[in-house]
Amino acid sequence: MTALPLLVGCDFSSSPSPRKPIVIALGHASGGRVQLQGLLRLHTLAAFADWLQQPHAWVGGFDLPFGLPRELVAHLCWPTDWLACMQHYAALSRSDIRSTFKAFCDARPVGGKFAHRATDTLAGSSPSMKWVNPPVAYMLHAGMPLLIDAGVTLPRLHTPAATATPTRVALEAYPGLLARELIGNTSYKSDDKAKQTPERLIARKQLLQTLEMGQTRLDLRLKLTHAQHDTLVDDASGDSLDAVLCMVQTAWAQTQHEAGDPNFGLPECDPLEGWIVSA
Repeated sequence: MTALPLLVGCDFSSSPSPRKPIVIALGHASGGRVQLQGLLRLHTLAAFADWLQQPHAWVGGFDLPFGLPRELVAHLCWPTDWLACMQHYAALSRSDIRSTFKAFCDARPVGGKFAHRATDTLAGSSPSMKWVNPPVAYMLHAGMPLLIDAGVTLPRLHTPAATATPTRVALEAYPGLLARELIGNTSYKSDDKAKQTPERLIARKQLLQTLEMGQTRLDLRLKLTHAQHDTLVDDASGDSLDAVLCMVQTAWAQTQHEAGDPNFGLPECDPLEGWIVSA
């Protein structure tokens, strides 16, 4: 009997800590059911790098942007080859990134400050050059070099030279895309304790109920134990739930791969910008 591929969903933080860890959901999928196996909480970027370097085979969805808008890169005269661009970006400091991106925005009209990737526009995600609320530009800066260094395969973007058969595949995931499909624009999480309201608790329960019933265009049902369900509901930050949403998106990508798609459901896209899985 062939072992089921390990599925990973990662709610990433560019500045992880015991209060705001990187949360990784692990699971398997079979017959349209996605089983959560467990949750990991990593408190440092070094711990995340160590986890990536482990020799386990997996397909993972990571909640961080995998590229920058071509419009921005061209304006800044940065390399337009994806790997060269990421290496250039990784060499900058966060203050360099903020000042460079702020200057770009300041020179543009109100209502069009940021450049957007095609996938951000379609998925409703924050522009990958945004450095605050949420700081996705810093998430790209912190996370992508670790994925590259770990030698993972990034469909449509980068295949390490030494990789004949990919054993670790990383995809850009965005939990908000799936959450909005399930409960609309209802807010289900907050890092601010004062905003961790009964209404958001109810929204998390509703989101999980629709996931467990398979009421999504991804045609997958989430399978949880009672204890896992309670853990996801009780995490008012939403980080645990977001990791699981990323894992479900990854499960859909894996079904596309098993059906013969070498790119895990990612359409043809700009090879500099990348694409969010299932968008």
